[in-house]
Amino acid sequence: MKIARLATIQLVFAVMIAPLGIAQDGPPEQEASIAPAPDVPPVVTQHQVRANGQVLRYTATTGYLPMMDEEGKLKANVFFIAYSLNGGADAANRPLTFAFNGGPGSSSVWLHLGALGPRRVLMTDDGEALPPPYRLVDNEATWLEFSDLVFIDPVLTGYSRPAPEEDKEQFHGVEEDLESVGDFIRLYTTKYERWASPKFLAGESYGTTRAAGLSKYLQQRHGMYLNGLVLISAVLNFQTLRFNVGNDLPYALFLPTYTATAWYHEQLEAELQGDLEATLDKAREFALGDYAHALLKGAELSAAERSEIAGELSRYTGLSTEYIERADLRVQIWRFVKELLREEGHTAGRLDSRFKGMDRDDAGEAFEYDPSMAAIRGPYTATLNSYVREDLGYENDLPYEILSRRVRPWNWGSASEGYVNVAEDLREAMSENPALNVLVANGYYDLATPFFATEYTFNHLGGDPSLLDRVKMKYYPSGHMMYIHKPSLIQLTADVKDFMRVALGKT
Repeated sequence: MKIARLATIQLVFAVMIAPLGIAQDGPPEQEASIAPAPDVPPVVTQHQVRANGQVLRYTATTGYLPMMDEEGKLKANVFFIAYSLNGGADAANRPLTFAFNGGPGSSSVWLHLGALGPRRVLMTDDGEALPPPYRLVDNEATWLEFSDLVFIDPVLTGYSRPAPEEDKEQFHGVEEDLESVGDFIRLYTTKYERWASPKFLAGESYGTTRAAGLSKYLQQRHGMYLNGLVLISAVLNFQTLRFNVGNDLPYALFLPTYTATAWYHEQLEAELQGDLEATLDKAREFALGDYAHALLKGAELSAAERSEIAGELSRYTGLSTEYIERADLRVQIWRFVKELLREEGHTAGRLDSRFKGMDRDDAGEAFEYDPSMAAIRGPYTATLNSYVREDLGYENDLPYEILSRRVRPWNWGSASEGYVNVAEDLREAMSENPALNVLVANGYYDLATPFFATEYTFNHLGGDPSLLDRVKMKYYPSGHMMYIHKPSLIQLTADVKDFMRVALGKT
């Protein structure tokens, strides 16, 4: 069933989990340090869930892990929710997965209540929101079947807060975030006696940036070697995503996702409306070949060549040749999502381009809001706030920061005038740790972190080519959060289960 959600909530370029945009305003800054005392223990509750034909009995641990410096001064209270299987394997055999989303500024709610956790938000099988009030159901595809889980909310997301008088900027930057989250992982592993466990990281969007950076940080700072990373909708090299003047790379790398989007909305010519993967192979070839060559030639491109490239771009995007020529053969994402369905009065989604939205008028350069974001924010916010109190027995009167602008300004460090690229961190970690494996999950309809940009990043990882033998790419007919599409959720879990088995040498 094609998604035609005409969402009315206006969220300008909402990006909760993608690394390119603006989350919504949070509560007043003075609330930032209000949190329970660090000596309040987490709440421990018992539950069960039916998954994969079996009943899983598990323990949930919900609360703060106080982060202290070596002099015993409180730096921050970091909120987490952890799940461990009862009566299962001992710590030496039971994998442990630390999970987080991205933003920067996103809580871990999306992976938690959408994919990995024992409960998930009930939506249609295609990923459309049902009418409120929203509710949770057992997640038959929970990763708890094969791994214990820890969901981390970085400082000033979720309920996590800096300690009074502590400067929030010490947590909010590329390197600062790696140190903060990495030190949480080290401390949790120590306090809960999990150093002997196989360990994995699962990150989404900017969370994949964090995961790749952590693979190096944990090794070099704490001597913690991981078994694997699960990168969901990955961005490691930000040059692949930034439509800056002088950076032509994203135009070629976004093209196959433009093609997939046009295919889904039946905007391509008949020849290309058949098998999606065959059409995408053609789009990849054109993007890396004639199109990339044309972009490199710039003003040296002849009028005849320019006309030919515009015609091919029209074939693969569903946009008119006239529009493409007016855009100088370079169509940014914000223009694409507005232009593709302009004639029918709709916009396409960014996080998931299967979704349709409707703006005040059809004359703009970009959409007023991301309809795929509008479809998920309400259900995930409501169910999380209900779940922590009613199911997990945890009480906290702070606002749970689903998406927080309070992490800004974000310190991009040495890349402030260039592009963050943690692919090199991952290469170093994989070189030093031959047991480190990587699974990359890509959504065909993800216009936030397009799959072809991810392919490009890994094809330029560098080092010994054998490193790529430990990288597995998987694809799903969904968007940035491919798990809101139930068939993709089930397939993702199966792929992760197989990946962990191989990573642990259990083939």
